[in-house]
Amino acid sequence: MNFLRNLLAAILGTLIAIGILFVMFFVFAALVGSGEDGVMVKPNSVLELSFKTPIRDYEGTDDTDPFATLFAEAGMGLDDILHAIQVASNDDNIKGISIKNSFLLAGYAQAQELRRALQTFKDNGKFIYAYADFYTQKDYYLASVADSIYVNPQGAMDFKGLSSEVLYLKDLQEKTGIKIEVIRHGKYKSAVEPYIADSMSDENRAQIKELITAIWSSMLTDISDSRNLSTTNLNLIADTLGARLPKYAAQTHMVDDLWYYDEYEQLLRDKLSIQEKEKINYLDFEDYITVANKKTLRKGTDKIAVIYAQGEILYGEGNKDFIGQGVINKALKKAREDDKVKAIVLRVNSPGGSALTSDIIWREIELTKKTKPVIVSFGNVAASGGYYIAAGADKIFAEPTTITGSIGVFGTIPNMNQLAADIGINAEQVGTNANSVDYSLFEPMTDAFRAQIKEGIENVYDTFVSRVAEGRNMSKEAVNQIAQGRVWSGVDAVNNGLVDELGSLDDAIEYAAELVELQNYGLRKYPKYKSDFERLMEDLGGVKAKIGGSVMKEELGVETYNAFIELKKLTEQQGVQARMPYILNIK
Repeated sequence: MNFLRNLLAAILGTLIAIGILFVMFFVFAALVGSGEDGVMVKPNSVLELSFKTPIRDYEGTDDTDPFATLFAEAGMGLDDILHAIQVASNDDNIKGISIKNSFLLAGYAQAQELRRALQTFKDNGKFIYAYADFYTQKDYYLASVADSIYVNPQGAMDFKGLSSEVLYLKDLQEKTGIKIEVIRHGKYKSAVEPYIADSMSDENRAQIKELITAIWSSMLTDISDSRNLSTTNLNLIADTLGARLPKYAAQTHMVDDLWYYDEYEQLLRDKLSIQEKEKINYLDFEDYITVANKKTLRKGTDKIAVIYAQGEILYGEGNKDFIGQGVINKALKKAREDDKVKAIVLRVNSPGGSALTSDIIWREIELTKKTKPVIVSFGNVAASGGYYIAAGADKIFAEPTTITGSIGVFGTIPNMNQLAADIGINAEQVGTNANSVDYSLFEPMTDAFRAQIKEGIENVYDTFVSRVAEGRNMSKEAVNQIAQGRVWSGVDAVNNGLVDELGSLDDAIEYAAELVELQNYGLRKYPKYKSDFERLMEDLGGVKAKIGGSVMKEELGVETYNAFIELKKLTEQQGVQARMPYILNIK
């Protein structure tokens, strides 16, 4: 009897504890929500632009979900940032923007879109000033749009041109006995170099040099227009490290003056016409986003659907970190079947991944095109599988700095035969039929298995080229000439026919509206992702994984952690891959 009484008491206590926990969650969410609603935009305010977290193209959580940000990894969507800048440009209470940023965690194409939005803000008669203790190249590129740029007298500036590093693993494989077997299309060279060579080929070096030079040239053109410095002078400054010290940066007119922050704030006070000791009404940009999101700039019964496809392409449902056929195809189908949606814009920001998933999404876009036009906007990267899914679109836009193309296919399969032999492992297989025994990590790859995989690779490559040829109205021979895994800048992609026009996401949206003859229209964004809280309720291991990742990053350091993640991704690849051959870390 005592046992049953104790058991019931324990169960009741647990239920009460869970109930209290949920009440606490709801109270906390309500407090968070009320805090956001309480953001006040005072007259004579300065919007403080400082991005301390990674910028995705799209966050995609439901604004009405009180738990949407409860366990969410910090980050801002580029769509929300651009919208907020546009709202601020017409907000009489916002007099100007102060850019105060270091280590901008965004791609070059995203930075280019940010600059364009800030230029529009300036064109509306408002001021923009920039200040930093030190400038990275990407920070300076963004800051260069400002009316004036200031740096700490004891600070620094990094302005030396772009570079990219590729890790070569041949010697590591030989030393560890863990080999990556690579099966590829015949001429697809650069994809396999890191696994079969210990140095970069001349051809691969030339194509990477051409790509980063195109991106650098686009950056210099923007900086030149804003700072009234010729691109020749800017290259000379980069070659001689002519801005490495603040005094040199001032002498070369890369910055306007060397000030401490209190001196910079006095400039803002003068611009706002307030007294020396009077407090500046700074408004945190992330707070302003919550205000701006309540204001709709595009209105109308008819809609343009904007579908965001961001991250690597993996087989499965997908989320805001990777593209899966699940969420993307559901979004396409929902937009296709919505009578109010007249056209669809697909925003692609992906280095590629699973060839199968890419083809499944491609097919859904083909079905969608039968009823509504599909326009594509490329972000930082639209390579390999990222290009595959877009190839059939009615029109493709890219930024000048977009990394695109990489039309190629390969497969990578780990093999530990040498390591197994070294440590005394012998694997034996028994099967019922000639090909019933699976590939073994611990045995050398057979010629028959290699031939089987190569057949699949060749078939996928041929299909990929055919999809591009059909979608771009080119011959297969013409596509093959610019394929073979070659990566291109947005500028070069327009010249070789892979992209129709240089332009932003806004340009793609406006084109879609013109195509279906809409003057007044609203936007519908897809997909809506589950919040981290919802995923926590579905899988309590979610938080453990997220916390574990944060701890590992802190303990290992960013570069080591990123290398670990790339190695982990390599071991998790399934099926034939249509992806960027390696990580291009441009800096």
